[in-house]
Amino acid sequence: MFMVLPSLLYLGLYIGQSTQAQEGNLPPPHIIARPTSMVLSKDSVTIECQIPEAEAYDICKVECPKPMDRSMLPLPKKTNTLRIQEMTPDQAGLYRCVYQSGVQWSQPSDPLLLVMTGAYDKPSLTSITDTVVALGDNVKLQCFSKIGFDVFILIKEGEVHTTQKLNSTLQGSAHQAIFHLDHVTSTQMGAYRCYGAFHNDLYVWSHSSNQLQLVAKSEETPAHPFLCSPLEL
Repeated sequence: MFMVLPSLLYLGLYIGQSTQAQEGNLPPPHIIARPTSMVLSKDSVTIECQIPEAEAYDICKVECPKPMDRSMLPLPKKTNTLRIQEMTPDQAGLYRCVYQSGVQWSQPSDPLLLVMTGAYDKPSLTSITDTVVALGDNVKLQCFSKIGFDVFILIKEGEVHTTQKLNSTLQGSAHQAIFHLDHVTSTQMGAYRCYGAFHNDLYVWSHSSNQLQLVAKSEETPAHPFLCSPLEL
């Protein structure tokens, strides 16, 4: 009898905690990566679960456990960060985080895409059209490589999300993708780079291409200013 009673008490406590956790509807936190979510191979990165104050946190790859399953897991961490000392392909992927307040767990955060770069040689990025463009023009950027990448990814520097991702096509001896920026606006001006990746691991990318700068044409400053020779001065 003395062996059965503690087990029954534990079972009742577990059911009660699970029920209360299910009833919780705390708002989701925000998840970020510092210094960036695009991490060069072997570099370090810190994933942070942002919420003003909480009793515990859990940063999870792919999916976080449901509240009813948490009593079977190790105790959650008191820190809201996860430090990756050396980035490897296995650590790339989607991350989410949750936090605990009382016996309630929050809804999961939006996913954070953690990408490892530097796995393969870099592709090249060129502009089929001019890099000095008038607002409203259509722009074509070509990313290409002799490596048989399945996809190419175009990134505008300073933005945390993928600008475009396209399947590659074989053109002669090179694989390529042509990115269309239609009716460009001032917000699309800036520096672009592209990366290559394979379908079997879309979170592991190549080194970045060369930087390509897209500049808005100014009415005051011609795209190709006239240059005088010394004899004409």
